[in-house]
Amino acid sequence: MTGASSVPGPHHPPGLADQTVVVIGGSAGIGLETARQVRAGGGRLVLVGRNPERLQQAAQELDPVSTAGFDATDTERLKQFFQDLPGPVDHVMVTAGGPAYMPLEDMDLAAARGQFGERLAMTLAVALYSRDKVRAGGTLLFIGGTGGRRPGVGLSVVSALTAALPALTANLALELAPVRVNLIAAGFVDTPLSASLLGDQLDARRAELRATLPIRRVVGPADVAALAVHIMCNDALTGGTYDIDGGQQLISH
Repeated sequence: MTGASSVPGPHHPPGLADQTVVVIGGSAGIGLETARQVRAGGGRLVLVGRNPERLQQAAQELDPVSTAGFDATDTERLKQFFQDLPGPVDHVMVTAGGPAYMPLEDMDLAAARGQFGERLAMTLAVALYSRDKVRAGGTLLFIGGTGGRRPGVGLSVVSALTAALPALTANLALELAPVRVNLIAAGFVDTPLSASLLGDQLDARRAELRATLPIRRVVGPADVAALAVHIMCNDALTGGTYDIDGGQQLISH
């Protein structure tokens, strides 16, 4: 009888027990919920967030290996962060950043350039500076969106980023192999960021989605976090964009 292979089979992917996951943007929303699911699965955490109070609260709840407080769009600080990591990590997830809705008639070109450039530069910086820190077969996982796939007033910057990130992800998957690189493209997710963007229209938007989405409920952070953990664990996945929107793209707006 031949010895058993050490490579996990397609139906039995490894879990996160004893693995280290860096969550950039891990103090709120999707990042925080992913961090919770990582801990529930036995993983270790390194949390990064720009809001010191939220980061401290998350650390008290989740007992991470370490925390770092800075804005992830600061690429020099990202470089230093990865240089200072004490050892190899298994996965890096980036949830930092949000959508930029900018109608052309009101657009500040400098702000638009900043939104576009900072998001792509942050993604490239994570890829560049984490190369010697993520183990072979580990994951870089980014968060994008599906909302910009349809044209709309104010969506020029969002649409450009929506188109760019899957292409960037696929190319990085080749350049960083055997580290895996993937992108989650989310629709509306019921997070504090969504609440801040919608204000007093939030409840109406929730009700509309419950009535119209094929799943008949609103997608929450736990849904996206479960997908993120699956992508980390399933070592056959790389270079892909994985939609999670409750079927929002299937209906007319």
